[in-house]
Amino acid sequence: MTERTYLDHNATAPIRPAAADALAKALADTGNGSSVHGEGRAARGRIDAARKSVAALVGADPRGVVFTSCGTEADTLALVPEVTRGGEALSCDVLLTTAVEHAGVLRGHRFAPEAVEFLPVDARGRLRLDALDEALARHAEAGRRALVSVMLANNETGVIQPVAEAARRAHATGAVVHSDAVQAAGRIPIEIGVLGVDMLSLSAHKIGGAPGAGALVFADPDMRVKPVFAGGAQERGLRAGSENVPSIAAFGVAAAAAKADLESEVSRIGALRDGLESALRCEFPELVLLVGDVERLPNTSCLALPGVPAETLVIALDLAGVAVSAGAACSSGKVGPSHVLSAMGVPEKIARSAVRMSFGWSSTQEDVNRALGAFRRVLPGLLRRARAA
Repeated sequence: MTERTYLDHNATAPIRPAAADALAKALADTGNGSSVHGEGRAARGRIDAARKSVAALVGADPRGVVFTSCGTEADTLALVPEVTRGGEALSCDVLLTTAVEHAGVLRGHRFAPEAVEFLPVDARGRLRLDALDEALARHAEAGRRALVSVMLANNETGVIQPVAEAARRAHATGAVVHSDAVQAAGRIPIEIGVLGVDMLSLSAHKIGGAPGAGALVFADPDMRVKPVFAGGAQERGLRAGSENVPSIAAFGVAAAAAKADLESEVSRIGALRDGLESALRCEFPELVLLVGDVERLPNTSCLALPGVPAETLVIALDLAGVAVSAGAACSSGKVGPSHVLSAMGVPEKIARSAVRMSFGWSSTQEDVNRALGAFRRVLPGLLRRARAA
């Protein structure tokens, strides 16, 4: 079989060998983390160790880490009108979020549809802070408290949002602040205290852990939200049900590796991404690089070949041995253009042609070379057909 090049880390990253080893060891052992016998204590030890590693990745107190099954569940847990912060029970009347969020936030979850307001972004995909100010002031004047949710980095474009400034402005009105940091974790430095948010969502499989684990991280370990699942006292009563010990153990190992390698990986992966972009744009001037002039994740590239449908390019590259994507994995099967690019005002002809390449811990220069070769093989024919159409 021809060796393949995987450039879809934003959908899911290959599991790190150390995380796979931790997963296998936990699967081989028996034990429920809520049991008091030796096997149960061993399982609890794995969970506690993972909690410390995940907390360290985002500069949090381990007591503030609540494990979930995925990032979407972490979003669901966070997006609720009833919260307790600083010992005070608060009722959030409206959810303010951006028009470019992941589907896990766009749904609004436990807010009624009429209580969700989508804030615009500028042409680069960044939250318009003036729109946030206007919405916060309008709701505060009407006596409504907001829960503000702004992703730290976009899953399709890699654009980094001004979360710290948004949190500062939101807190000035008494709002509660959440950020979906699923794509940013392990790719840029994160300190929950510096961001100033109340809650962060994370996902294991984006950083080389195993599917089946995520986390909602609270800046204040004593902060509480209304649980999604009623049941036992697991995860401080915020997430009932026996913990997924194998995936949580692998999550902890992946988080520790991502933290340890962060500085070097930002530089290495950024160089791979930039090298491929530069070569492609030099050889194929028709390619449009979206948001290349704004702060973005070092691993993410969003390119468009006007006139060539994104799905056509994705399939052609797949047949050539390169895995890329058209938009977010959670939006697969969609027919229309990306909601992210539409919100940015990208012309439909370009939006419908946009593909995403995303690098990660396993990416190498050889991947870049093979990807460039695949583009060289498939683009000329696609361009000829596009011009003739």
